[in-house]
Amino acid sequence: MAKKKKEKKGGKRMKKKELVETLISYIRTKPFEAFSLKQLFQGLNLTTHPLKMLCADTVQEMVEDNFLIEVEKGKYKLNDKGQILTGTFQRKSNGKNSFIPEDGGEPIFIAERNSAHAMNNDKVKVALCAKCKKKSLEGQVIEILERANTTFVGTLKVSKNYAFLLTETSTLANDIFIPKDKLKGGKDGDKAVVKITEWPEEAKNPFGAVIDILGKAGENTTEMHAILAEYGLPYTYPQNVEAAAEKIPAEITPEDYAEREDCREVVTFTIDPKDAKDFDDALSIRQLKPGLWEVGVHIADVSHYVKEGSVIDKEAAQRATSVYLVDRTIPMLPERLCNFICSLRPDEEKLAYSVIFTLNERAEVKDYRIRHTVIKSNRRFTYEEAQQIIETGEGEYKEEILTLNKLAQILREKRMANGSINFDRCEVRFEIDETGKPLSVYFKESKEANKLIEEFMLLANRTVAEHIGKVPKNKKAKVLPYRIHDLPDPDKLDNLSQFIARFGYKIRTGGSKTDVSKSINRLLADISGKKEQNLIETVSLRAMQKARYSIHNIGHYGLAFDYYTHFTSPIRRYPDLMVHRLLTRYLAGGRTAQADKYEALCEHSSAMEQTAASAERASIKYKQVEFMGERIGNVYDGVISGVTEWGLYVEINENKCEGMVSMRDLGNDYYEFDEKNYCLIGRRHHQKFSLGDPIQIKVARANLEKKQLDFVLADNVLTPDVPETETKAAEPVKETKKSGSRRKSSKKR
Repeated sequence: MAKKKKEKKGGKRMKKKELVETLISYIRTKPFEAFSLKQLFQGLNLTTHPLKMLCADTVQEMVEDNFLIEVEKGKYKLNDKGQILTGTFQRKSNGKNSFIPEDGGEPIFIAERNSAHAMNNDKVKVALCAKCKKKSLEGQVIEILERANTTFVGTLKVSKNYAFLLTETSTLANDIFIPKDKLKGGKDGDKAVVKITEWPEEAKNPFGAVIDILGKAGENTTEMHAILAEYGLPYTYPQNVEAAAEKIPAEITPEDYAEREDCREVVTFTIDPKDAKDFDDALSIRQLKPGLWEVGVHIADVSHYVKEGSVIDKEAAQRATSVYLVDRTIPMLPERLCNFICSLRPDEEKLAYSVIFTLNERAEVKDYRIRHTVIKSNRRFTYEEAQQIIETGEGEYKEEILTLNKLAQILREKRMANGSINFDRCEVRFEIDETGKPLSVYFKESKEANKLIEEFMLLANRTVAEHIGKVPKNKKAKVLPYRIHDLPDPDKLDNLSQFIARFGYKIRTGGSKTDVSKSINRLLADISGKKEQNLIETVSLRAMQKARYSIHNIGHYGLAFDYYTHFTSPIRRYPDLMVHRLLTRYLAGGRTAQADKYEALCEHSSAMEQTAASAERASIKYKQVEFMGERIGNVYDGVISGVTEWGLYVEINENKCEGMVSMRDLGNDYYEFDEKNYCLIGRRHHQKFSLGDPIQIKVARANLEKKQLDFVLADNVLTPDVPETETKAAEPVKETKKSGSRRKSSKKR
């Protein structure tokens, strides 16, 4: 009887999908064996001719897809090489999870049922599934090697018997279940940080416990702290670190004076934003003789106070950078250090690390020295105050500021002539009241006063990098964290070239790196003041690589420097503090530092810089949505800043707030996404929406929780929806005029 049943089962009709799964399971139970087709037929109990033929075809497909290999004629074995991969899991709330192999290669799709509840950015081991023809490769998580992040930020929903954390993250589709005894006092409507404690295989929702209550959702401090927590950034300072900072004496000792160069009598001042408190750089200037100037770039000597390995140093290394949100600064160092002891405040004697240059009137560096110094700032200028002196030629220390500005302009001209790329981005800023509510939007412009400071900081950074890194050919440079910037991605440059051609512009994509950078500079100059400026600058920036820290120097492409480091902001950047320490060590004749240790610190600092930038952007987006929330129904002129398969992104000209017009709000037509030409085209009326097009929108919704603005098209934007019989007659009158004017304006651009 048993044998009869078995034969019946083997002979039943089996779909290909079922056969594939059965075949994979069977082969994986004996991963080191080779099978003939006959052995597979017997092992799977395939007794009918159609099933045997289907199995033979499937085996051949698996060979083509590299799932199986033919080890000898007619003998097949599991291709174990490359079938088990290690890499990063990327979770999406829509279930379209993916896996990024650590050795490179295309992302691999991981269905939710095959995710083993892996979380976003977890390091996992994945088994590749057999690939069906014309379908993308799929994988299955077989082991979670390392958890990346198990904490989430959201709003508590607390009922009588249970509680959930409702999240708006794009990486988690399910709310987090929280037992009542794990609420930590949290109430309904509170913003909270929750740690996932377990995710049972059979459970739809992960289980979690509240780590911290941030406050009531919607309150400004709560929301800013929520942004920081969302990116894993600290929003409070540890008490033990604050206590350690309080014990550091602010007094300068006789020994300090004795071992430092005394620069207290030289005219020195700081120029910073009006709301700055941490003044980490100052400039001094004095005339040595006619046509020869001594210019000092003085940087707060943080390394004198923060000793390597101390509790303050460990906290600073972990943070790696200060974070600048719209309404607050989250400092890298405790406030006593960054705003008091180390800050180069006016009329106070301070310890500094200085690069002192001798410059002639052509801004040529005739000599320089690097020294620990004592300085005394005579005056604290805001950028606006310094700019007024530059523009009017009147004001306190006008001779010094005008001379520095003249030298800075020459330095800048030389830098640009050498191929330095001039990205002067317009930065969005908010005027906010005491509760954090945005009252107005304004744009921060980089004027001559800003560029004056920038040029001397660049000069100091480059000089320090050259001092350590520039060695004779037969000598090896000592370890130093460099600020490096690689050449643009060739494919992205080609895309940029094709994109700007639509506006009538050209760039070089080949030739020397100087040729390309000068070509980009010409483009940036040509678009200055034009409607498409912000858009083309954004696309141009995307073609660039990101600058980062590394001990392996490849130069800085964007600045056209062969050697560059960060030395000038140790109060707010940890790499600068590393450079200060190593510079002191090497100037004293010390041996080179441990390469692996400093490269790991460079990688961490680069990662934290990107994380901080993401948090800063999120805080700006939040304030933009909050600002526009009081302007629902208003109509604005804007520009299409992004085109996707789900709709259009539009940036408002007046305030740079960006929102989305979803596909469903694009009128009574079916739109197709032309990815190559960055546009949507209506199938019925042929209306076209292209990246960079001017457009009018109406503000429809403002979702603060999602930091999302929804727009709809203004009433006059869409082609009138007329019956098909009327369309042909109406087109020459209504449509041609409209599309013709659109083409005309495109030519102008």
